[in-house]
Amino acid sequence: MIQRVLALVKMELLKLIREPANLFMNLLFPAILTLVFGLAFGGLGGGDSSVFDMMAPGLFAYACIFIIMTVSMSFTDDRENGLLKRINVTPTTSTQFIGSHIITNMFIAVIQLTIVFLLSLLMGYRPNVDVFGVIMAFIFMLFLSLCSVGLGLITATIAKSAGAASGLSFIFILPQMFFGTFIVLPEGIRIISAFLPSYYVTDALTAIFDGVSPFTIEILMQLGIIALMGVGIVILGIFLFKKYCKVYFKQSIFFFFNL
Repeated sequence: MIQRVLALVKMELLKLIREPANLFMNLLFPAILTLVFGLAFGGLGGGDSSVFDMMAPGLFAYACIFIIMTVSMSFTDDRENGLLKRINVTPTTSTQFIGSHIITNMFIAVIQLTIVFLLSLLMGYRPNVDVFGVIMAFIFMLFLSLCSVGLGLITATIAKSAGAASGLSFIFILPQMFFGTFIVLPEGIRIISAFLPSYYVTDALTAIFDGVSPFTIEILMQLGIIALMGVGIVILGIFLFKKYCKVYFKQSIFFFFNL
């Protein structure tokens, strides 16, 4: 079982490398965005470093939400090419297939956080955080990537092609970008953010990087919320993709609760 999952993870990573658009959106775009904002607002670029310090935690979440696009395009492409049907005649189960996508994108999220964090330091960002805070930041990003996988599945449900999936994914990307990342919102419209996974990640990372203990009740509550949102969105995405895309799976793909 583990060998099959690792083989699928390897396949997805190779797909990422071989497709320049996915590679750009997942790895190069977050790096370029961090450098641009760092040069424009960071102390290294001659700007007010406090502005970049305020924006930096949101850049981590901003990078991760674009996983929605790549996941939706990947599943739509697999469906169009008949890969999902061919899986039924192999020993690979749906749990292994979906699990490989989750593991792959969690790995990508770790790389994204590492890239953005290192480049932010290069641009003059100096977070007041210890090793436990950094570990907690990675945990938040892993759950945000889980949310992105689920939203990608939902997008793939309604998309007819990989090209359509890339456009439709912005239905979920844009609200999170404007209401849950580095853009400062007026108090009056912050209620919208309560429904967006990226808001809880950005808010928690901002507090952690400002020196707040990662084990405070507020941060642990935010971790619980993003974890529940991640599991719930993935289960919803799997259900919709299975039901409306007419994809037959040998084994139930509600593997979180063995439904």
